[in-house]
Amino acid sequence: MRNIRLKICYEGTRYQGWQRQKTTGNTIQGKLEDILTKMTGEDIEIHGSGRTDAGVHARAQVANFKSHTTMSEYEIKEYLNQYLPLDIGVTEVKEVSPRFHSRLNVIGKRYIYRVWNSSEHNVFERKYMYPFLGELDFEQMNLAAEQLLGTHDFQSFCGKKIKKKSTVRTIKKLEIKRIGPEIRFIYEGDGFLFHMVRILTGTLLEIGTGEMKVEELSGILESRLREKAGRTAPACGLILDEVFYD
Repeated sequence: MRNIRLKICYEGTRYQGWQRQKTTGNTIQGKLEDILTKMTGEDIEIHGSGRTDAGVHARAQVANFKSHTTMSEYEIKEYLNQYLPLDIGVTEVKEVSPRFHSRLNVIGKRYIYRVWNSSEHNVFERKYMYPFLGELDFEQMNLAAEQLLGTHDFQSFCGKKIKKKSTVRTIKKLEIKRIGPEIRFIYEGDGFLFHMVRILTGTLLEIGTGEMKVEELSGILESRLREKAGRTAPACGLILDEVFYD
C-alpha cells in the first residue's frame, strides 16, 4: 500500500473547519476524502497535520492517505484539482515512506495573523484580515511578544480546558510587522493549542491599545485561566502558513 502526502491550500471562509463532521459535509477533510474515495474506489481516510477552525485559511496544510492506487503523483494532483471546489487546491503530491504521518511527525508550524488597521475599506482582501481601528503602541506589543517567546504553559491562551494533555508549548518566533495599514503577527512554534494564536493576537492588540499592561502577562500565564487573557481574534485573519518536518 502506498502512502501519499499532499500539500493543500484553502480559503476557509465558507467551511466548518478542517475536520470531517457527521452533521455537515462542508469541511476540508470531508471534501478531500469524498473525491479521493471516488478516485481510488477505496474508503479513504486522510490525516491532516492539525485541525484548522471554521473560517481559518491555509497556504500549506499537509495531509497523507494510504491507497493501492496505481495513479502517478501527477495524475493524483490533476484529478484532485479538477474536482475540488475552487477555494481548495492541491499544490504538491508526493509518495513518502510508509511510516510518515502528517500529524505525528510535525516538529513545528508557522501561523500568520493579519490585521487591517485603517478606516479605509480593504475591498480585495477583506476575507483574509481582521479590521481593527485604533492607535496601537508597537513598543508595548513587542515587549509583550518577547515575554511570550520560549517555553511556557499556555493554558490561559487555550480556548478550551485541557486536563489530561500538556498545555506546555514553545514559541520560537513571534514577530509583529507593520506593512502600510496592515499589521502582521508571525508565530512559529512546536505546536499551538485550540484558538491559541487567535487569543495571543487578541491579547497583544489589547496591550497595544492600553486595555491591558505588559506587566500583567506573567500573572496571566501563571494563572492558567482563560478569562485572564485577552479576547479571541476572529478566524478570518488567521492562515496556516507552513508545517515543518525533519
